[in-house]
Formats: sequence, C-alpha cells, structure tokens
Amino acid sequence: MPTDSKMAKFLQSYGYDVILGSVAAIYVVMAPYTKVEESFNVQSMHDILYHRHHLDSYDHLEFPGVVPRTFIGAFIVSLFASPVVSVISWLGFPKIYSLVAARLVLGCIILSTLRFFRIQIRNKFGHQVETFFVLLTSFQFHFLFYCTRPLPNILALGLVNLAYGNWLKENFYSALSFLIFATVIFRCDTMLLLGPIGLELLLTKSISFWKALKYCVGTALLAVGLTIFIDSIMWKKFVWPEFEVFWFNSILNRSSDWGTHSVHWYFTSALPRSLLLAYPLSLLGTSVDRRLPFFSLPILSFVILYSKLPHKELRFIISSVPMFNLSAAVAASRIYNNRNKTIWKLVNMVMLVFFAISAGCTVVSFMASYYNYPSGYALKRLHQISHPVNVAGEEWVHIDTFGAMNGISRFCEDAFPWRYSKEEEIRVEELQNRNFTYLVNEHSSVDGYKCLFYEEGFERLELRRGFPPIVLVKRPKVFVHQDMRKEDPWHKKWPGC
Repeated sequence: MPTDSKMAKFLQSYGYDVILGSVAAIYVVMAPYTKVEESFNVQSMHDILYHRHHLDSYDHLEFPGVVPRTFIGAFIVSLFASPVVSVISWLGFPKIYSLVAARLVLGCIILSTLRFFRIQIRNKFGHQVETFFVLLTSFQFHFLFYCTRPLPNILALGLVNLAYGNWLKENFYSALSFLIFATVIFRCDTMLLLGPIGLELLLTKSISFWKALKYCVGTALLAVGLTIFIDSIMWKKFVWPEFEVFWFNSILNRSSDWGTHSVHWYFTSALPRSLLLAYPLSLLGTSVDRRLPFFSLPILSFVILYSKLPHKELRFIISSVPMFNLSAAVAASRIYNNRNKTIWKLVNMVMLVFFAISAGCTVVSFMASYYNYPSGYALKRLHQISHPVNVAGEEWVHIDTFGAMNGISRFCEDAFPWRYSKEEEIRVEELQNRNFTYLVNEHSSVDGYKCLFYEEGFERLELRRGFPPIVLVKRPKVFVHQDMRKEDPWHKKWPGC
C-alpha cells in the first residue's frame, strides 16, 4: 500500500504535467524534423553539442541568415540535453535521436514554466479551473506542438509563462522583469505585451512608477550585457541580436518581404485555429468573473497591436494562448457547475460536443504537420536504402534551399562516406557539371541525373461526402536524384518519379 500511496501522491502533484508532457512527446517522436523558422537554434544546438568550442565549424558562420540571433537559448537547451546526447553518441545512434532529445528537453523547460503558471491558477481560481485549463491545452494542437520547437518565440514563451505566474501572484515587479528579459534577449516584440501590462499596472496603481523604472532599467541593462557578451563571442563581432531584429522588422519593415495578411487575420484565423473551443469560451470567461478583465485586456491589446504589423504568423502570438485558456477555463468551470440548470444544461452539452470537435481538429492538424517535412523523410529514406558501406570515396549529397527549409538540418546527417552541400544559387542546368552523387531538391527532373524516388508533402485539406469528411491532399514535393555516371553497386530497383 505504501507504493500505491506514493503513486497517488505523485499523480496528484504531477499528473497534469504527465498528460501535457506525454502529448508533446508524441508530437516530437512522430514528427522530429524542423523547418526553416527553427533553423538557427537547431543548427546552433547541433554545433554546441557536437563541435563545442570549435567555433570555426559552426553553421551560422557559413549561413548567417538575414539577421543574427542569440545563442543563449541554444546554450540552455544543450546544457540539459548534453548528458543524453553523449549516451546517444556513445551507443552509435543516428544524430536525429539527439534532435529528439534536445526538443524533449525544450518541451520540459517550457512545460515546467507552464506548471508554475498553472499552480498560480489553482491558487487563485481553484482546482476545477486548473483542470479545465489542462483539458483545453491538451485538446489544442498548436501550443503543445510548438512548445518543443526551438523558435525564438518559444524561448520567450518560457519567460512569459513565468511573468504570467508572477502576475497572478501579484509579484508585479518580477513579472515585468521576466518580460524585459524576454524582450531584450529572445523576442523584441514581447514589448507589445510588456507595454499594455505595465501600463495597466501603473493605471491601477498596482506598482510605483519610480520603483518600476528602477527594476526595469536594472533588468534591461543586465539582459543587454548578457546577450552582448555571449553573442559577440559566438558571432565574432560586437552584436546585440534582438536590436538588429527590431531594426530589421520594425524600423525597416522588412518582415513583410515574407508575406502579409489582413489586419483581422489573428482574430479570424490564427486564434480560432490555435484556441479551438477556448476561443468562444475565453470571451464568455471575461463576463462571468470580474477578476478576468484585469488579465485579459492587456493580452487582447497585445494581439491588437501585433495586428498592425503586415507580416503575421501564429507563432508570433503563441504567448497569448495560456492567458486566453485561463479565461476559457473559468467559463468552462462555470458552465460545468451550473449544468443541472435548464439553460446551462444545453450549454454544457454544446461544450462537450465542441470538446469532441476540438479533438478531431487536433488529429487533423497533427496529420497535416506530419507531412510537412518531406525533405527530412527523403534524406532518411536515402540513408536507409542506399547503404554505401563499401564505397571508397565520398558520397556527396546536394540539398537545395527548398530541401533545407522543409525538414533537413545537421542532425539529419550521417557519418562517412556521406558528405553534404547546401551551396546556394546553383542553377539546375549546372548540377550535372558538379561532383554530386545525389540531389535532394524540388525538381522532378535534372539533366544528368535519374530520379530515384520522391516524398509527398501536405498540400491542403479537402472536404468530401462520406467518411472521413476531411481528407489530406498531398503531392510530390521533394525528389531524390542520382548521378547517372555513378554505378549503383546494389542494383536496386528504385521506385522512380
């Protein structure tokens, strides 16, 4: 019985963490690859884990990207992941297992900060609201899928969760300090969240202006000094990465080069997809609990301010999701408590139906995301079925820009005789004059090469009559070619294209 008692106590303390962590871990294991948005932190974690102090071998010096990014997040994740990665290397497993380990570590970090926020929810609003908060989060695909993706937005999210927790605890100066750290180091646009929260705290006289100024200036100077010190060493030049990001995106307004959306896109597309059932419930929550507008209005202001920027992506406002979920959880708890009353009984039934619909949407979203990394699957398949074990020379694989953006990172590479090139700006007709054994690219035919196979990727969702009512439409997106001058010692019958 003591064992049962310990297990019960463990589940009581960490059961919700196990639920959220298990869902996030399933997403990582089933879809371990990453895309271009994560490329800097992914390559940085790889280089820290495998090249360590040999900076000249680091990927960012060859492919610096449009603007520099901070190494601090990659250092933190790599520090905790390094013992597991050492075991993986010692056992001789492929490096993709190290990527899984690093993403799981990141997920643990983010979910531990969400745990702190969740505990404050329990203390302020009760156990039942906490339970609905966990349920709503579990039924939302994007938050738990994103929490393991090494994006600057997600690294900032960890600090934002800590700020939210301190906000609920009424540790207002600590909340502001965490938001300043997130702004200065990871995502400069967190200032759009910092501003409304700080202004509300001043207007409600929750903080003293001069004391807040002292805290904020001191925290900002500490954060600026930390990022300049570390990142200037790593980039081999004096640099404050997030200031350059701010200058590029906000002052020069160059972020719109990557596409634009209408001003209402966050409210009509991003939030409905990410929140699902929590979207309408969050609106109801602010009307059933007088405490919620104090927390909801700055978050709403954050999304409105962000809507002014032409370039929009869901990940930009991912930090608003936990607070919207709090408001939704309060509404769900109120509906559940009044479920025996006539009108509320109907509302409760509708809520249960929408929980089921949210679960279905989450499954569909995951399946679409699973097929969103065709390059990673293509390179893995090439490694598995080519087997150049007895090849005397090097086997060069050229990966084009599309391939590098859709699933391939240095964690996907294998040891000798495999060698890889991401050389850019090579025209397709010039490839036959280069010494590449294999090509992984977006072209179905290349002169001088034979197409071995292709990988399909997600194209769109399509409604149809019958079951299932929603189907994933896929099409060939990545093609693997072999140089016709190279003999295939295995005489394999490749599927072709």
